[in-house]
Amino acid sequence: MEPFIGQIQLFPYNFAPRGWAFCEGQMLQIEQNTTLYSLIGNTYGGDGRTTFALPDLKTKNLDDNLHYCIALQGVYPSRG
Repeated sequence: MEPFIGQIQLFPYNFAPRGWAFCEGQMLQIEQNTTLYSLIGNTYGGDGRTTFALPDLKTKNLDDNLHYCIALQGVYPSRG
């Protein structure tokens, strides 16, 4: 089952799986991530013209071996 784009999930890995990124507040280029940007905008930072930020959930990790990741690819969530 594919995740929804923007879905945040806790993983027990020291790497972000393919199609996912760590939620560590990093800046992304809007041009390269238009779908995710259309969902979260610049809620977590960025200038809203060329960049936007992912949420920073590093301090929410329950354990050093668990990491929150956000889906960069998958199914676009519908509102219906």
